[in-house]
Amino acid sequence: MLSRRAFVAWVASAVPITLVARRADALGANWIADDDATMRSLAEAILPSELGADGAAKVARDFQRWIDGYRENAELVHGYGTSALSFAAASPRAKWAAQIETLRRGNFNHNSVAQRRTTIDKALAGEKLDRIPDVADASHVAVGLLAFFYSSSAANDLCYQARIGRETCRPLAAQSRAPLPLADRPRTARPPSTDRSREARPPRTL
Repeated sequence: MLSRRAFVAWVASAVPITLVARRADALGANWIADDDATMRSLAEAILPSELGADGAAKVARDFQRWIDGYRENAELVHGYGTSALSFAAASPRAKWAAQIETLRRGNFNHNSVAQRRTTIDKALAGEKLDRIPDVADASHVAVGLLAFFYSSSAANDLCYQARIGRETCRPLAAQSRAPLPLADRPRTARPPSTDRSREARPPRTL
């Protein structure tokens, strides 16, 4: 059985031969799934703080499901007006698994959120990031997690603080209605008016 330490070194230096890549992808998928604690710690560190720990953990679980379901070379839905076919890129699982293992060995899960952010900043120091890439094209698992979240309907709602539900089916009756606020804030009762000019007055007589 290949150890985690050997796997990290192997992935970093292996020639991407088909059989080697498939073996690395299978091992990477298993190890990412087994280390949900590091993925959750990563989510807490880099996702918007408004999500809270529970919200970050949910995104981490959803991202894990995306990783589990990713299929290299799967046929993608083509755009309107074209019949050209496109296919899913090479699986990033092996590379991401090595990065997650590096974080885990560096005591990432036991560090504070601020320390974890510093670790990720250092890991991405050499990356040229002028935009958020497609999820599968992310060179680092942290970028992949950010790309996954910010392409979601939940991120769009959080940005606008409204229940827009992008790419979800809304009933026809709701099409003309403005989206509801993301969080209903309690209304504060107004203090009684001190303007006596509005008090009831007896009717004027001629």
